[in-house]
Amino acid sequence: MAYKTDIEIARAANKQPIQEVGAKLGIGSDDLLPYGHDKAKVSQRFIDSVQDRPNGKLILVTAINPTPAGEGKTTTTVGLGDGLNRIGKKAAVCIREASLGPNFGMKGGAAGGGMAQVVPMEDMNLHFTGDFHAITSAHNLLSAMLDNHIYWGNALEIDIRRVAWRRVLDMNDRALRQINVSLGGVANGFPREAGFDITVASEVMAILCLAKNLADLQERLGAMIVAYRRDRSPVYCRDIKADGAMTVLLKDAMQPNLVQTLENTPAFVHGGPFANIAHGCNSVTATTTALKIADYVVTEAGFGADLGAEKFLNIKCRKAGLSPDCVVLVATVRAMKMNGGVAKADLGSENVEAVQSGCANLGRHIGNLKSFGVPVVVAINHFVTDTDAEVQAVKDYVKTQGSEAVLSQHWEFGSKGSEDLAKKVAEIAESGVSHFAPIYPDDMPLLDKINVIAKRIYHADEVLADQKIRNQLKDWEAQGYGDLPICMAKTQYSFTTDPERRGAPTGHSVPVREVRLSAGAGFVVVICGEIMTMPGLPRTPSAENIHLNAAGEIEGLF
Repeated sequence: MAYKTDIEIARAANKQPIQEVGAKLGIGSDDLLPYGHDKAKVSQRFIDSVQDRPNGKLILVTAINPTPAGEGKTTTTVGLGDGLNRIGKKAAVCIREASLGPNFGMKGGAAGGGMAQVVPMEDMNLHFTGDFHAITSAHNLLSAMLDNHIYWGNALEIDIRRVAWRRVLDMNDRALRQINVSLGGVANGFPREAGFDITVASEVMAILCLAKNLADLQERLGAMIVAYRRDRSPVYCRDIKADGAMTVLLKDAMQPNLVQTLENTPAFVHGGPFANIAHGCNSVTATTTALKIADYVVTEAGFGADLGAEKFLNIKCRKAGLSPDCVVLVATVRAMKMNGGVAKADLGSENVEAVQSGCANLGRHIGNLKSFGVPVVVAINHFVTDTDAEVQAVKDYVKTQGSEAVLSQHWEFGSKGSEDLAKKVAEIAESGVSHFAPIYPDDMPLLDKINVIAKRIYHADEVLADQKIRNQLKDWEAQGYGDLPICMAKTQYSFTTDPERRGAPTGHSVPVREVRLSAGAGFVVVICGEIMTMPGLPRTPSAENIHLNAAGEIEGLF
């Protein structure tokens, strides 16, 4: 059987006018700011008007550690949302926006796949409604104003050796990781070392995704630490007087974007921090608004459950007062075989023994998620090469872990293929068995919080942090930041900091290379191992295959 490509399926979608999509959730035309006919922003007026309503059910979709075999977390999120609507639930989907970096680097797109996609697919994967450009501009405005302040006399007495604010760009560009600025003479300022992160790693991105409204946004922006004086006292964004102008640039970006799935299920697509270097969740505004106007909200957290789900549960839920009713853990037979030692080229051949061997990674994630007090159902994202015996092996293993695995064929059949998964998720969510709680309290010392994550989630023996890092954490505690949660930055491919160690390794350590205080976002970033906050392009980037055909249509985008 010949299958259409994702982009061919997306182009053939029977999209409804965005006003009709909004009407399904009670959003009137006057509260939609349209960007064309198939996407719109939801007004702050509408968001404010629904805040007193009770919440619907919150479903988190996460996954095992990603492998080259593919897992399909976004595809499952979309398919489950469609499936819930199919069984009579009023559901909405909440996912993140795509970064241009990985789209032109490794992934080629991030809107789901097959018959479980969000459309318009090309727009979502490219410039969309301009939110990322607004974040990039706001972030770099602060960079420019900071250097300008130093140039015009440095009234704040900033120590230019201790400027903490880096620039950002929404593209993978390793050449910009570490640079020198203000070269070329007196007219260009005072030379210093600097660097770029990718836009999704910006604290401005994190703040946009955690802020409740524009007033909260500006307050958080103002609280960002941009530099230190010689006496080590912090200099804030509000001291540079950039928070007001930054808020102006982000005014429209703060409003969630409404689009639809192939089956016309409403989908909020807003914000896009990576889970390996940031907190990896879509915006609080989108999620909390959706919960007020839908009976079920299906959202995702980036990469594996050790990263995205951990941060969703320990950071986003803590900050926004959210509590998931069910967690869906996505796995594939192919990924189990790869974790079991099978090469990618051999994944099409049946190998039940390898599936069984590779399930250890899945079991580790199940146990971790249950430690938060949330019920877990495993979604086996079906590939056409999967055999009945391999699928059964996963189901049998999951049963030994005290959970249930459900085969879902949403990629091939849309909501018809995810109906069984939707029924199981609804059954669990409506049973009220979730007793969610973060795995560490606010008042625990910062280093102890890092240890809790490393030992309980990564199953490491120890955290390796030199005295300079330990002193920095103690200084932040003394300054009143000790109650902040931790945002771990590490490789997504393994529970360890070594991307080559698959499965469920033990007997390893977590080396901490650097810590960064995101005072405005409200967490401490802990950079582990060799993880980079500015990715590089692979040897053969996806961009090489992206082009316009003779009809002016985009080819090669996912």
